[in-house]
Amino acid sequence: MSNELNFLSFAAEVIGPVILMLAFGYGLYKYGTLNDEFIERASRLVFNLALPALLFSSISSSSVAQLSDATVISVGFIGTLGVFAMLLFTVPYLVKQKADRGVVIQGAFRSNMGIIGLAYCANAYGPEGLAYASVYMGGLTILYNVLSVVALNVYQDKQTSWSKITKDILTNPIIISIVLGLLVSILQVPIPAIMSNSVEYFAQLTLPLALLCAGAALRFSTMKANGISAVLSITVKCIVYPFVLVLLALQLGVSGMPLMVIYLMAVSPTAAASYVMVRKIGGNHGLAAQIIAISTVLSVPITLLGYGFIYPYIYT
Repeated sequence: MSNELNFLSFAAEVIGPVILMLAFGYGLYKYGTLNDEFIERASRLVFNLALPALLFSSISSSSVAQLSDATVISVGFIGTLGVFAMLLFTVPYLVKQKADRGVVIQGAFRSNMGIIGLAYCANAYGPEGLAYASVYMGGLTILYNVLSVVALNVYQDKQTSWSKITKDILTNPIIISIVLGLLVSILQVPIPAIMSNSVEYFAQLTLPLALLCAGAALRFSTMKANGISAVLSITVKCIVYPFVLVLLALQLGVSGMPLMVIYLMAVSPTAAASYVMVRKIGGNHGLAAQIIAISTVLSVPITLLGYGFIYPYIYT
């Protein structure tokens, strides 16, 4: 693929395949080919095996020196913390239901980097973009989990144990695979062909299966409820959050592929993991599902429009 993507190429080659896979998954569910049990089991397979295999494979076979960009990761951290702080200050004035505030805040910053974001980056830049985005995702995955717990605990009567959250983070297959991939790359540990090939098989399974499950899990029947709360969360997620991160990146001199990765990972819709966390803590999981569904649909045209604005800064 050419290093330079014009608007039409971006729509057809980066966004198009993702839309088609989501639509295909949704269609298969509507016609009964996929059911809720399959989605749950397949999603578990993706999270526990396939996605970790993809991350490990892409990072371990790449140069850490080229992947580890402190400025880019700092943009993700500082921008996310800034938006999170803004939400903590403003959401209590805009959302009347106390229990809904944490759901709104989490939905407004927690991007679906592991499925939609990685798919965008892989389509745009191939293995190099995938590896670069994987390292970026590694740092932000930890931050996302910590901030989500803070937001939900502040506004929920039922509290989550911090020791359990710490354990969940340390045993998270995605985080473990990223750390192992970095160690293998840094130490240049040789991997037997039988192992690398097996890992690669799982890696190739990840994005198609994950996108099919994401499409099949969309529930548009929830769109009529929770008006202003959903609108607020989706507006910040699809517009404000990516704008803040891209603006910060430009101020710090980030351009080219790193800028594109920041943008694509930030503009990805709200992560499905946000629904799981809300449900575990006994929050308004209907609102969480609505935010995920609508942000997934709206993120597509917004991603295209945003690309038109940042295009001159990526290819200079």
